[in-house]
Amino acid sequence: MVLAEGSNQRKTYSMLMIKSFLIWTFTLAVCLLVVGFPLVVVMATVGCLLSIVLQSVMPVSAVLLVAGGLIMLNVLTVVIVAGVLTARGVHPKEVKWLSWLHGEVEKTQTTVYAACPLTCEIK
Repeated sequence: MVLAEGSNQRKTYSMLMIKSFLIWTFTLAVCLLVVGFPLVVVMATVGCLLSIVLQSVMPVSAVLLVAGGLIMLNVLTVVIVAGVLTARGVHPKEVKWLSWLHGEVEKTQTTVYAACPLTCEIK
């Protein structure tokens, strides 16, 4: 009985870790595409210049090499950062600025006028 409970807890913990890793991977990839757009533009510019320089040096397709390297760098960065955040035990629900991820609505402050305490229903 005790062995079965320990195995079940390990399964649950590992599933939570995998779920957290996948959520972090998705979140970081979306943030890289949306918020990091200027970074993507800079990487594309550097990649173009690097492929022009490499094309004159190497007889193989420098564009394919540089594009593959940049894509691999982005994917590895997202996976490594997601792995570090998961290993440290930071769950995406604990991060305040990720409220858009799990459907929580930020509470907006309502306007209260001077005559409102007499005439309005305050909730």
